[in-house]
Amino acid sequence: MKWSEAIEAYSVYLVVERAYSPRTCEAYRRDLTEFATLYAKREGRSPAVRSINTVDIRRHLAELFGVNSGSTIARKLSSLRGLFRFLVARGVVEGNPARAVRSPKRKKPLPRALDVDDVFRLVEAPDAKKSDATDKELSPLAARDRAILEVLYGSGVRVSELCALDIDDIDRRRYGSSGAIVEVRSGKGGKGRVVPLGSVAIAALDSYAAKRPELRHPKSGAQDPVALFLNQRGGRLTARSIQRLVSRYSLLAGTPPASPHSLRHSFATHLLDGGVDLRAIQELLGHASLASTQIYTKVSLDHLMSVYDAAHPHARSGDDD
Repeated sequence: MKWSEAIEAYSVYLVVERAYSPRTCEAYRRDLTEFATLYAKREGRSPAVRSINTVDIRRHLAELFGVNSGSTIARKLSSLRGLFRFLVARGVVEGNPARAVRSPKRKKPLPRALDVDDVFRLVEAPDAKKSDATDKELSPLAARDRAILEVLYGSGVRVSELCALDIDDIDRRRYGSSGAIVEVRSGKGGKGRVVPLGSVAIAALDSYAAKRPELRHPKSGAQDPVALFLNQRGGRLTARSIQRLVSRYSLLAGTPPASPHSLRHSFATHLLDGGVDLRAIQELLGHASLASTQIYTKVSLDHLMSVYDAAHPHARSGDDD
């Protein structure tokens, strides 16, 4: 099997059997194509799947040092491991030459979580878009933006999951006006879950729902009939648009730089600070492993230490006995 054929077969497997997102599949394809390019440049020939060994992979990673970060190199090694694991399972090769190669150590930066007051200022920032001081109604776009910010913080969903939400994914039958359930059908790895949503987010969604019909294509009047969050032309919002939206409102609100992911981190951190069990937070975030959720214990402890240092008399340096 040629290297290009192996990449193509693996890409189909990731999409069809593993339900990976197009963005993730493209990253894997890019990493594996880069391996072939550098191999051909070094060896003078294209790589043959059956002839690649551990030394070839170590040489490839050595070429990446100084060019890529440790985390990027680790991801590229993961791409090679995944490809050969797939080829072993299909009987194309006998062993995985990437398995014996150690991944470089990666620094794990702590998630950036906003303070509660900063989150409140951020989610309320669309209110500044009212036309004048006497106007009590938000514009359709401002109402949409307020609902987006409230749902991001109120449910902790990923930005890709938010974009994929349909109107029917908000289930209010179980709790009425006091809350709702968000049905996340397009979770990471194709795994769905349900997440509670509080009354404040529900109120923001109600305000947006009343104005959603106004978001239509200016010429044709077309509108996506099922998507929950629409752009001003009546189509489903993209992740990039929501990222820009959150960044813009963080500037407007005067908060530290924020993103949809930092609102997700804030959701988890504030729940942990409030005493919610780590296993419950794992379920709410849709983490496959508890190890992914445990990083929030460190975030919460850091917050606790900063509060202690600011408040406890014996924690402040320079105090006299």
